[in-house]
Amino acid sequence: MITAAVVVWLPAEIAGGYAIKTIFVQGPVPGFRLLLVIVLSAVLIVADARFDKLTPVRSAIGTGLAPVHWFGNAPSEFSDWVASLFTSKEDLQEENEALRARLLILERRALKYAALASENNELRKLMNSSEVLDDRVIVGEVVAVSPDPFSHEVVINKGSRDGVEVGQAILDANGLMGQVQQTSSFTSRVLLVSDSSHAVPVEVVRNGLRAILLGNGDTSALELVHVPDTADIREGDLLVSSGLGGRFPKGYPVAEVDQITKEPGEPFVKIRATPMAELNRSRLVLVVFSPEQDATDEARSDADAAEPASSEQSEVR
Repeated sequence: MITAAVVVWLPAEIAGGYAIKTIFVQGPVPGFRLLLVIVLSAVLIVADARFDKLTPVRSAIGTGLAPVHWFGNAPSEFSDWVASLFTSKEDLQEENEALRARLLILERRALKYAALASENNELRKLMNSSEVLDDRVIVGEVVAVSPDPFSHEVVINKGSRDGVEVGQAILDANGLMGQVQQTSSFTSRVLLVSDSSHAVPVEVVRNGLRAILLGNGDTSALELVHVPDTADIREGDLLVSSGLGGRFPKGYPVAEVDQITKEPGEPFVKIRATPMAELNRSRLVLVVFSPEQDATDEARSDADAAEPASSEQSEVR
């Protein structure tokens, strides 16, 4: 043991004129690192807010995270598949009977809506209107939910390759859920109507009264703001999208008024509404395409189809 110690320390004594190197890497001062991170964060925020330079980066990151969403959703789909293997005959019969009853109800409603749609289209033709009654939709599925309690967002499995664009309205079977906030190739991030930064122009079906419906961070309640205390609005009134601003299509159910509070001396009333969409439970959603967007897509496809023809003509010449 003594000999080993001498062998280890002897080169150090011989190299007395040389500085002994430490085994720890000497890096920048922690304060400088913090300052560097703050400056870099400020530059990124300004570049994104003022010049919109980070949108391709976010889209690329969203495309790369698509497999993560799929793998995260795989256990739920696998458990549903396993549960379906052990469904009893009685449960299947009850579900079949319930689906048949619902099918009959929907068929009756479809007949009624078909008559109304035909009448509406005839009236629009008489008024020389080019609008159509129904908007084109595609079906998507919720594959992820934002873990941030202060941000009400979900991720659906439809992206830019499906024609989805920022700002499109998202519906479930009951009403308006929100709008597309960010897209990637395979997925899209949807901002729900309950988010505190979200607002929807709405109108009362009963009398056409227009107002703004705001989210307040609660998935079970929305707020109708800037409504005068003399306005004709009642509990139970249905609120639908008014179409003002061009962001949301007109006529889709958004919420139902459930509480009206009038404060003495206040010019406006406090109105609480319940969202029609099942924001916390809906799994299948509809992505709505406006007629203007369809026209743009058709013009783009026509232009793409015309390019090969023009190139062939140039080759013939």
